[in-house]
Amino acid sequence: MTNASSPVLQGSLRAPPGVALGGFADRIGAPALKAAATSWFVVAVLGQLLFVAYVIGFYGRAALQGRFEAWNKVLPHGYVAGDTFGNLVVSLHLAFATVVIVGGALQLMPAVRRVAPAFHRWNGRIYLASVLLMSVGGLVMVWTRGTVGDLSQHVAISINALLIIAFAGMAFRHALARRIDLHRRWALRLFLVVGGVWFFRIGLMAWIVVNRGPVGFDPKTFAGPFLTFLAFAQYVLPLAVLELYLRAQAGRGSLQRVAVAGGLFALTLLTAGGIVAASMIMWLPRL
Repeated sequence: MTNASSPVLQGSLRAPPGVALGGFADRIGAPALKAAATSWFVVAVLGQLLFVAYVIGFYGRAALQGRFEAWNKVLPHGYVAGDTFGNLVVSLHLAFATVVIVGGALQLMPAVRRVAPAFHRWNGRIYLASVLLMSVGGLVMVWTRGTVGDLSQHVAISINALLIIAFAGMAFRHALARRIDLHRRWALRLFLVVGGVWFFRIGLMAWIVVNRGPVGFDPKTFAGPFLTFLAFAQYVLPLAVLELYLRAQAGRGSLQRVAVAGGLFALTLLTAGGIVAASMIMWLPRL
């Protein structure tokens, strides 16, 4: 009679490779997906805070010193002498950008929601009002003042602003109805489209560093096929990745969770690279 320690029996009890892989995915799928999402969020928030420091350090300092014309070095037509209303719109747009970035990060932190629910609700109201005002201001700036880039980029930016308005409305609607899971999903979508301009900057700087110069666009006119692609990709790609994450999180496929987690870890590295490039080329030199 063959006992349990027999090499023959041990070999027959060994799990097939597919089953073993599936068991491994079951154990690490959910934790890996959570860790990947958290890693990306932390890196993104740090990068956005660097952008806030740049906005305050450059635009805010110039405003306090009364050198509003300095804005035009970075933001064409950012300040126009005699245009009180237009200058006010630009100023509010920049101010709300800082409020939105900080407020958005706080809204998505589970610890804040758990420890200070009242703060979460009031911060959410301020956040939604700010993104709406910022979006309207952005539309006014694009279509009345003129910005760099061609028509395709203006259309892409306008769609981004309209998505912000729509997603803010959906997040608020589901929050009022206490549909918390749906509210969370729309809040995540809103966070990503609000960061569209930031995604554009880190994507552009990473592209320039990788190619060792401007490729696919003319730096003088700031137009070209790559910039047209990036203008739409700045919100389309993050939203697509979010949908993959939400499906993996809600689904039962452990292998799918592991695959999405791996993709998120890779995107975290790419995001970090873009942040470093943007910081070294655009933000830190102007602080």
